[in-house]
This record gives sequence, C-alpha cells and structure tokens, in this order.
Amino acid sequence: MSVRILCRCGAALFFVLLASGCSSSGTSSARRDTLLGNQCKWSPRSCDYSGPYDPGERAYAEKEAARLNQAETERLRHINLSGK
Repeated sequence: MSVRILCRCGAALFFVLLASGCSSSGTSSARRDTLLGNQCKWSPRSCDYSGPYDPGERAYAEKEAARLNQAETERLRHINLSGK
C-alpha cells in the first residue's frame, strides 16, 4: 500500500516539476523583453535604427508613428476630459 502512495506522489511531483520547467522558460523570455524595453526607456537613442531602409519604408514608418501619436493624444485627451 505504501508503494502505491509513493508512486502517486512521485508522479505528482514529476508533473509539478514538468509544469514549473515549462513556465520558467516563458518567464525568462518575458523578462528579456522587459529588460530590452527598459533599455530603450532609459536610453532611447540605443534603440534607433541606423541602417538602410527599403524603398518607401521610412515614409511608412513616419506615417505610422504620426498615426500612433495622434491615437495616443486622443486617448489621453479622453482620459483628461472624463476625469479619471
């Protein structure tokens, strides 16, 4: 009877270790992304791209940045007007 309990506990421990191993690999990836994000937050110039652009890519990037800036301005204006 004690062998059966020992096998069940061993199997449960195996699955717990397996699950924790899978979750830790995702955490390190998220941590890496956070660290890279912080690097750009504290030193934005380190994240600037200085290589060549494809034809039309620079214009697209500038247009998209302007669109995103406008959307953020509208979002902030909405928050300020609603008093949140």
